[in-house]
Amino acid sequence: MNALGKKIRLLRHQRGWSQEDVAKRLDISIPAFSKIETGITDVNLSRLDQISRLFGLTVVQLLATSDSEEEKKYASELALVNKKLQEREAEIIELQKKVIELYELLHQKSTP
Repeated sequence: MNALGKKIRLLRHQRGWSQEDVAKRLDISIPAFSKIETGITDVNLSRLDQISRLFGLTVVQLLATSDSEEEKKYASELALVNKKLQEREAEIIELQKKVIELYELLHQKSTP
């Protein structure tokens, strides 16, 4: 994935938009937008302008590749959310084990 595609993907995620959401706003197909994000498709100037306006940026801001504080903050928040998600998944697994144990215990008591 090229730097521009990564930045577009980051901006999309920050806004909570799906690829479908952005594709509709740009009036292109989802696969066409996916190719922009992955760097498969080179973006022309008019499409860059359209994308930058969609995200409230100038074309220059969209093309800037330096890591901004906002991007670092987003990466940090994402890491924290991923950690919490892993913790919750572990809790769910433990609760599932307890449910199975209780079910087996009930089943044993109900059989003569």
